Amino acid sequence: MSEKKAKLEEIKSGIEKLNLKEEDKSNSYKIIEEWYAEDKAMNELYVELSSISETIKEYLAELGLV
Repeated sequence: MSEKKAKLEEIKSGIEKLNLKEEDKSNSYKIIEEWYAEDKAMNELYVELSSISETIKEYLAELGLV
């Protein structure tokens, strides 16, 4: 399991321990899954763009995206 996925699982575990309504917990889980999906997609995009050019890596770093 990746470090980021493990951290998200830890957050989910923390949400489970909170005294929230099931609907609120469900909404929180959905948001966490969206964050993970976005992060994973950004990483895949970075890998693809990096394979095209080293210059792109520099631009992404300057933009604070990596």
